[in-house]
Amino acid sequence: MSYTHLNLRGDVEDMAPQYKMPDGIEAHFARKPLGLEKSGISYYKLGPDFTVPFGHTHAEQEEIYLVASGSARIKVGDDEVELVPLDVIRVPPEVTRGMAAGPDGAEIVAFGAPNNENGDVEMVPGFFDEAT
Repeated sequence: MSYTHLNLRGDVEDMAPQYKMPDGIEAHFARKPLGLEKSGISYYKLGPDFTVPFGHTHAEQEEIYLVASGSARIKVGDDEVELVPLDVIRVPPEVTRGMAAGPDGAEIVAFGAPNNENGDVEMVPGFFDEAT
């Protein structure tokens, strides 16, 4: 039997500094550390009232976001959805998405598939700040 066991925060490097993300976010991308072949998983810790300064879209990867603790707002296209612990939201590939934490911050786990090394991602700076 072969398996990989990791703690998303303790064993997976916070990549936010490497990607020059602002203070207030941790971003732990576990696809490579887990050796995932067909999917991906990431853990985000957002400080109180922190808004991610960009959104993104995919050409083929759908994503599921799970709020593990705190609260968050996910902007999906033109809609904003309020999320509390254990809420999940599925976002189809072609829809732009972005996120912001509530007053107590948020821990969010994101799942995505298929694994295409993020070759289909398009970043959208300032997405959450656009009028809804």
